[in-house]
Parts: sequence; structure tokens; C-alpha cells
Amino acid sequence: MLRIPCPFCGVRDHSEFSYGGDGSVEYPALDAPESEWVEAVFQRDNLDGVQFETWQHIQGCRMWIVVERDTRTHVIHSVRPAHDGIARTLEAEQAGTSTS
Repeated sequence: MLRIPCPFCGVRDHSEFSYGGDGSVEYPALDAPESEWVEAVFQRDNLDGVQFETWQHIQGCRMWIVVERDTRTHVIHSVRPAHDGIARTLEAEQAGTSTS
């Protein structure tokens, strides 16, 4: 069983999350040629080792997170909010300071 540490809710079972895909993919601009979109969406490497993945905590806080996970062992190395603003707010709260 994979347990994912949500930055907001704490450690939860992976069944509370929805897999969003490879977190390292850089999508093209909206007006990019179709060939660039095909490459970004369908032509992916199947990594054997550590990769970044996006997950959404659908049965919790609904936050999108980026998980650094080893695909061979399922060991999670790091987890952070996908949105930088939320990451800064959580860091400030943990430090006891305000972001405003």
C-alpha cells in the first residue's frame, strides 16, 4: 500500500488521491502546433527510478501536489504543493510567520 504525506492533511492512503501524471512534463503554449501537443501528451518515457508525479488529494483537501517517488520501490522522497503560492503559505505557517 502506498501512503502519501499530504502537506495539509498528513499521511493518507493513496486511494484518497487521483494520479495526475508525470510532474516533469512541460506543456506547450496553447497555440502551439498539434505535433508539439502530441509529443507532450502521448510520447512519455516510462521511467525506472525516481520521478516527479502530480497527484490530487480528491478525498481530502483537494490540493494538487508534486510527489518525488521511486517507481521501483515506491519510496516517496519528497512532497510539495504544486502551486508555489500554497507552498510559500504552508512554509510561513510552519515557521510561525505571515505571508501578507
